[in-house]
Amino acid sequence: MAKKNILVIEDNHAILDVITLILESEAFNVAGLNKGANFLNHVQEFCPDVVIMDIMLPDFDGRVLLKELKETDSTNHIPVLMISARYNSSNYTLDGISADDFMAKPFNIDELMDKIYALLRKQF
Repeated sequence: MAKKNILVIEDNHAILDVITLILESEAFNVAGLNKGANFLNHVQEFCPDVVIMDIMLPDFDGRVLLKELKETDSTNHIPVLMISARYNSSNYTLDGISADDFMAKPFNIDELMDKIYALLRKQF
């Protein structure tokens, strides 16, 4: 099986580093961004199988990026796991568009991996 690509958008460098290390130890290809600028360009270049995205980014609201991703024909199939310390599973949607899954920070590593594997299974 080919390695799967996971794009992580998280402005907290420590959290981004931890998620990257965990995913790389599970044999994923990982690309990390600490802001939302040029988000769709990164998605189209990296071709992620899953996107993990923080809601509160320094330059964008992650929900706006999610909406852009889901409203673009070439990217709307990509599953997204939203993460946030401030929002919860009942208030993170924007304009009726929600991610494929949500996880509150701080999170459990096993739960993170379970959610990623579940999103990957839904694709195929």
